Amino acid sequence: MREFNAVVLGAGGVGKSALTCRFVKDVFVETYDPTIEEEYSRELVVDGVWSRLEVLDTAGAEQFTAFNEVYIKSGMGFILVFSLTQEATLREVDNLRRQIYRVKGANARVPMVVVGTKSDLTTEREVSKSIIERLAAAWNLPFYETSAKKNWHINDVFEDLVRQMRDRYPPKPNRKKDKGKCIIM
Repeated sequence: MREFNAVVLGAGGVGKSALTCRFVKDVFVETYDPTIEEEYSRELVVDGVWSRLEVLDTAGAEQFTAFNEVYIKSGMGFILVFSLTQEATLREVDNLRRQIYRVKGANARVPMVVVGTKSDLTTEREVSKSIIERLAAAWNLPFYETSAKKNWHINDVFEDLVRQMRDRYPPKPNRKKDKGKCIIM
């Protein structure tokens, strides 16, 4: 079974923990409790192949953003989260995207997915579909609109990222063992 790690980044209060908990535990966290750092693990099947995904849910609070560079250095894939009900949080995603390329290398193929949360709150929406389509094309990244409360497109996000990581980090070939040979030194 292949193992991957993903880092969930975004501004405070955008729904990073709700997204992560819905994926890992299939529960919706109703109350907002600011996260400092939580690590989760889940096995999943993507296109008939089993993988283990370690998910690091990070703090969005400004006083903890200094840790982002450490998370970025160790991360294999990234889920950049903004709230569809707060347009300002989309700017933070752009800052994080730029920081990832700065740390990983401007030409690096970095597995990444951009996620707009709270899609069920249609009357509070501030980020239009046209803005998302324009940014998806400009950034050349997949975008998903999700609702952790309604469980809309949650698995799609993580499955897309696993596919990208499988492509980016192919399995290392097994070393052949010499069977039946005795070597005396």
